[in-house]
Amino acid sequence: MVTIKKSLNEWNATIEALGHGMQTILIRKYGTTLDSFLLNPTVSYTLQNNYLENFQKKYQPFVEKNSHPKKEDNKREIKYYAKVDKIVNKSYHRIAGLNKYHIWTNSHVKSYIGSDNPKIWILRVYKLKEPVMAQHGGGQTYVNLTKPVSLEGIQPVLSDSEFNKIKNAII
Repeated sequence: MVTIKKSLNEWNATIEALGHGMQTILIRKYGTTLDSFLLNPTVSYTLQNNYLENFQKKYQPFVEKNSHPKKEDNKREIKYYAKVDKIVNKSYHRIAGLNKYHIWTNSHVKSYIGSDNPKIWILRVYKLKEPVMAQHGGGQTYVNLTKPVSLEGIQPVLSDSEFNKIKNAII
């Protein structure tokens, strides 16, 4: 049985957008050496006033509904696994052309990226057979869960043809 403990911390609403096929990319200042990871939900952005303004208007109701993950004590629900299919370098000036592949506003992305040329992580996202309540030992970007999670029975969120169409449009 294939299992994994490594997970990427990401805003819960972004994870849900990835898990619902509304988003296929993450925009980062950096690349990654990991080729796959679980998606570990965080909520730090919801502590900010007017956090919904960081998201495109059409996605704000979705974001508000999915701002917080399911929690039990120190555990959070993990529902998705992702493989990094490709990392593409894009010019800072071409960020607006990626709007239909993510839920954030251009101003939020540009404030996060600064004047750097971003790395676009094209992710193939899979839904776990069953969600798991998981705890981790702490960390900033990546964390190790205290117990491994099975990848048996995972299902891709998007069909091969849907995913490849999006990937080809981005690269």
